[in-house]
Amino acid sequence: MSQISTTRISKELLKFQSTSTLNLVQPTDSLTLFYVDLKVEGNEAVYPPDDIYRLRFIIHPEYPFKPPQVQFITTDQHTTKPYKIPMHPHIYSNGHICLNILYDGWTPANTLHTVALSVQSMLSGNSVNARPEGDKSYCSSAPLNPLHSKWVFDDDKV
Repeated sequence: MSQISTTRISKELLKFQSTSTLNLVQPTDSLTLFYVDLKVEGNEAVYPPDDIYRLRFIIHPEYPFKPPQVQFITTDQHTTKPYKIPMHPHIYSNGHICLNILYDGWTPANTLHTVALSVQSMLSGNSVNARPEGDKSYCSSAPLNPLHSKWVFDDDKV
């Protein structure tokens, strides 16, 4: 990882200290893997207030010029606690998230914190308790890394 990446990530991590509904988890001293536990407030009809969802960020060596790999996970090697994949028309049951800023819309102006806030906001504004159309088909053939999927962004209403 470059010095630019290391310096940038170190600064970005401080942003999480001021957000009570986003909890940064750094399982190792490496700056290449992070988890963000997020809560959704004000949308109890879709997301129970006690549910916590875990996002995994795998940092690209060319970050911030290349986007991190971001997806929801149900388990990880650092804890035995199970997590749920939130229901949303743009979140697949394998944890892949159809959100432009994670792929084609990524710019170096985005940060780990703004990505987590965008995902949290996407959930907060959701009123549909459903998976995307074609979820089963996509998940049966999707690559492990969501950055390798070909996304089509045409629905910004949800």
